Amino acid sequence: MIGASTGIGRATAQALLRAGARVAVSARNVQGLQSIKGGLALPLDVTDAAAVQAAMQHLLRNWGGLDLLLYCAGTYRPMRATAFDLASALQHDDVNYRGALHALNAALPVFNAQRAGHIALVSSVAGLGGLPQALAYGPTKAALINLAETLYLDLHPLGIGVHVINPGFVETPLTAQNTFAMPALITPDQAASAILAGQEEGRFDIHFPRRFPLWLKLLRLLPRGLYFRIVSRFTGL
Repeated sequence: MIGASTGIGRATAQALLRAGARVAVSARNVQGLQSIKGGLALPLDVTDAAAVQAAMQHLLRNWGGLDLLLYCAGTYRPMRATAFDLASALQHDDVNYRGALHALNAALPVFNAQRAGHIALVSSVAGLGGLPQALAYGPTKAALINLAETLYLDLHPLGIGVHVINPGFVETPLTAQNTFAMPALITPDQAASAILAGQEEGRFDIHFPRRFPLWLKLLRLLPRGLYFRIVSRFTGL
């Protein structure tokens, strides 16, 4: 599991460990990883492709295979076009999207050889459509959704499961930056339960809370002018 030191990743790692799974946990935060009791800590920076590859080889030497790659690593900084920050936008791309590609580069040969396993990418409802303050974040999450759909088409016939996870608002250090009201806010433990339930059911699209992402999907069916008016009115931005 990559991005396991805080938030959704940490809660999901702990839930898997409680269920008796062997879990390798990765992130930059070494102390955060070491505090996850029972997890195999493999500290790394997802923007470093060589480090991701080395962690995978270490895992294979110790365990011999891989059942699930769960990519939870992510960064978020509210941004609007009136205060565009190129460096921050590129960092979002490096962590949220390119980091996932680094993980896939290390894991896909393993899954293809096994003809088994699961890949789960944590995207966001912000990837379902343009939202205020998500100028840097939203496009990277939209890319993950597209990536997961394409992976599914390629890998499902081979017996490899693919899941895209689109959380609504979850109480994490990242969402703590938001200054607006967050509807249907849930805890990381609730998010972890929804992720594991969705995987057990074999669902490709795992979203939670159920109603909030559904409303955003329905909004995407509206004419763009109406979509923009409703989103602006709903967010107050």
